[in-house]
Amino acid sequence: MASGFSYGGGRSRCFTYWQEFQKCYINSENPVECRPLSEDYLECLHKPKEIAHAQAVQNEFIRKAEAAAKEGRKSADILSEGVIVGVGLIQRSGQPQQDSSPKH
Repeated sequence: MASGFSYGGGRSRCFTYWQEFQKCYINSENPVECRPLSEDYLECLHKPKEIAHAQAVQNEFIRKAEAAAKEGRKSADILSEGVIVGVGLIQRSGQPQQDSSPKH
């Protein structure tokens, strides 16, 4: 944990989780009791569960789209049923990362 301040000067998004973990750790006779608070803090920092869930959803969508394509459906029909909108945080392997900077 750094200073507790975010890049913009306010509190960081995970500072509350850090405070709860720290309070538990200081007041506890057995630090193992603070494991859930530690996991909450680490999830806030790195989001491994959220990323894993997003990848699972994306993989299932791709699997269904490929299965539908094998049935002979057009790709436009498959995509019209629903598309996962990405913000560019998770890239599929083999896909080049798109540059979102404006071109002049």
